[in-house]
Amino acid sequence: MACPVGGAEHLEAVKELLHTAKTAAELRQAQAVLLPLELGLSLEQAARAIGRSVSATWAIRTRFTKIATGILKPPRTKTVLRNHALADLDEETQILNEVLANAQTGGITVIPQLKPLIETKIGKPMALSTVYRMLARHGWRKLAPDTHYPKGNSQYRDAWKKTAQYPGRNTGNVSGLPPRTLDVSR
Repeated sequence: MACPVGGAEHLEAVKELLHTAKTAAELRQAQAVLLPLELGLSLEQAARAIGRSVSATWAIRTRFTKIATGILKPPRTKTVLRNHALADLDEETQILNEVLANAQTGGITVIPQLKPLIETKIGKPMALSTVYRMLARHGWRKLAPDTHYPKGNSQYRDAWKKTAQYPGRNTGNVSGLPPRTLDVSR
């Protein structure tokens, strides 16, 4: 005879998870715990119902009870993990606030000069592209100067471009003297 299934003390938490499950794994976890308790199914029948093996169903149930009792932390999402990050987002924010204090008041900041400061605060070497990605993550962007003065007169600027003569520019007249006109009236 199979051993009785435990977990009745977590029945309310399982029902809540069943209603709030956002992923198939969360729903499967709730069903793995709930089906044997509510419907009296054996673990083999519950495993067949959720589409997993008996050992996987045991592991799902065990993981749920450990999370419910506080032994394990709930799994974190991929965006929270940031597996290869040098620092978490809060640490990055604090480091950038310290390093970019001059830039926040409107000063000009040269990023390659900030790279060694950021490396000392993090404690690890990093590529310049990593610094730029860190800045982009926190809303910083590169500001380039305008190509022309915004209050300038565009008509004068266009006229200058069309009529400006540059010294040494070959306009077809090699001597530099005004072209002669021939008097053909005779």
